[in-house]
Amino acid sequence: MNIVVLVKQVPDTYSERKLSDGDHTLDRDATDAVLDEINERAVESALQLKEANDGSEVTVVTMGPDRATDAIRKALSMGADKAVHLSDSALHGSCAVQTAKALAKVIGTLGEVDLVLAGNEASDGRSGAIPAMVADILDLPALTHARELTVEGSTVTVRRETDDGVTILTTELPAVVSVNEKINEPRYPSFKGIMAAKKKPVTTLSLADAGIDASEVGLANALTSVTSAQPKPPKSAGEKVEDEGDGGAKIAAFLVSQKLI
Repeated sequence: MNIVVLVKQVPDTYSERKLSDGDHTLDRDATDAVLDEINERAVESALQLKEANDGSEVTVVTMGPDRATDAIRKALSMGADKAVHLSDSALHGSCAVQTAKALAKVIGTLGEVDLVLAGNEASDGRSGAIPAMVADILDLPALTHARELTVEGSTVTVRRETDDGVTILTTELPAVVSVNEKINEPRYPSFKGIMAAKKKPVTTLSLADAGIDASEVGLANALTSVTSAQPKPPKSAGEKVEDEGDGGAKIAAFLVSQKLI
């Protein structure tokens, strides 16, 4: 089975994230960068399928600046076999639609693909639309928000969990599946895996290599953009409630005033 995993390097959620003053795009140099947490779970799902299906191969695909190679190496050290990195300065500021189209073009360079895996959203943009968009562009079925994932023969089945309920979805391969944060616990890379990752093939593609015209990507051609931004306000000290026998009533009154109950 030929499995592709879409991954993204994002700012560490424990660091202060901000937008650049000039064009209001994400200031990637201002924070530490890591492999997105849910993407790690997508990689783990791919590796579990590989281990259960002899002869399978896992290819990691990412789009981003040069430093995104760190995220690629993390996925390779977990056990992925190879990677493709779409990197071009013209991609800066691309919107979700442009990103999905570009990723679909890259997937198209990989030959026959059985399964495309992704996280249901990334922790920076949180559009949550890329997997479904990629599926639409590739004319493949999209099974999103997977809590459980199984492949038997040429059939993929997921247990889809959202706030609206649980649904069991089944389709024939090839397909695109996005996983949620509960699907598994990603493995830690071993020392052997870290060393092996240094020798695994990473193909870097420019826009021209992937067959993408520069007019199809980038901030100037994006369908959406951020026009202004303000830093989040500092945390307030909060409100202290003194319990003089009526603490419960005071807390209830406070929650009512905040429209929390």
